Amino acid sequence: MTPQQMAAAVARRYPDVLVARDEVTVVVDREALAEALAWLRDEPALAMDFLSCITATHWPGRDPALWIDYELRSIPLQHRMRVKVGCGEGDAAVPSVTSLFATANWLERETYDFYGVVFEGHPNLTRILLPVDWDGHPLRKDEPLGGVPTWYHGTRVPPIDERGMA
Repeated sequence: MTPQQMAAAVARRYPDVLVARDEVTVVVDREALAEALAWLRDEPALAMDFLSCITATHWPGRDPALWIDYELRSIPLQHRMRVKVGCGEGDAAVPSVTSLFATANWLERETYDFYGVVFEGHPNLTRILLPVDWDGHPLRKDEPLGGVPTWYHGTRVPPIDERGMA
């Protein structure tokens, strides 16, 4: 099945579909997320049976400011698709899909850890890579760049967000 054929099949049910660079992306409302992922998994012509990645992008000042990205693969049919859900800056919450895909357990925790997206209904939504007491979500664009001052040959090199422009 070509990307255009996949997009046409999906568009009958979820009309916000885009094909760019031979990649299919479908945008769904957060309320329809679990239903859409279940349908994409169970529809024989698509068979998106593997959730390989969940991540997010942060666009401060835009609405929606956060986009949660689900990368799906079909092992038997050897194709892929992206599903995206937008959330507002102060409302970064989507339903957990751990009941649909076992891999979502760790992937949702990682996205929560780095972006602060809350996956409602997750069985154990805790930090997975950063220390439990870490303040903030480092991959959001409104986080300071941080860093640690370093001594180099007798000169102090400040963290990147404290450096002036040369």
